[in-house]
Amino acid sequence: MPEHTHVDEFMKQAEEAPFTEQQRLCAMLSLERNLWREGFSRIAGVDEAGRGPLAGPIVAAAVVLSAPIAGLNDSKRLSATVRQSLYERIVSGKHLWGSAIISAAEIDTLGIQQANYKAMRKAIEALPEKPDFVLVDGYALSGIFQPTMRVIKGDARSLNIAAASIVAKVTRDNILAEMDTFYPGYGFARHKGYGTREHLDAIQRLGPCPEHRRSFAPFNTKYESTELL
Repeated sequence: MPEHTHVDEFMKQAEEAPFTEQQRLCAMLSLERNLWREGFSRIAGVDEAGRGPLAGPIVAAAVVLSAPIAGLNDSKRLSATVRQSLYERIVSGKHLWGSAIISAAEIDTLGIQQANYKAMRKAIEALPEKPDFVLVDGYALSGIFQPTMRVIKGDARSLNIAAASIVAKVTRDNILAEMDTFYPGYGFARHKGYGTREHLDAIQRLGPCPEHRRSFAPFNTKYESTELL
C-alpha cells in the first residue's frame, strides 16, 4: 500500500476530532509513516512503567493501534481520569495490545534493567497478532525476532508508544491501588511505590512488606529498622 494511502486510511478514522487535534495526531505518526513507506504495516509501540519505585512490579505494554484516538499522548502529560478513559478505549477490542508484569521478587533476582527488558519482550509476545516492527521507548531491545528502533522520548513522538505508555501506567497504578488494601499504612495508592517522604516514613515505622524491592536502597544493605533511613 502506498505510504500516503496508509496515512490517509489511518487518519480517516480521526475525523471526529477537531482539525488541530488531527494535526497533532498526524505529527505523532512521523515514525510510523517512515516505516509504512518501507513496507511495514503492523507497527507496535512498547513502553514500561515502574522502573524507579521502591515497591511493586514493573509493567510493560505493547500496542498496535488500528486508528488514532483523540487525546492520546504521553501518559505523564495526562491526568489519571484522562489516562483511565484512554486506557479503556485502547483495550476495547479494536486495537492490538499486550502487557506483562514482573514482580518485585523477580526484579530483585534479575536486576531492574533485565527485568525491564523481560517485561517488554513478554508484552510483545502477548500481542494477539505478531507485529512486523517494534518501536521501543528509550531502550535498544534485543532478544525479539522483529526489527526494532530505539526512540528517545518515544511516548511523546509515537502514537503507538504513547498508547503503550498509558496501558502500562494504568495497569501498574491499579495494581498499586490493590496493594494498598493488602498492605495498609504505606500509602501505595497515593505514591505508587515511589520513594516519597510519606513512603520512607512508613518503611521506617512498619518495616518492608513482601512487595518491596530488597535490591533497592534503602533495602540493599542488611535491613535494620533503626538504621533504614
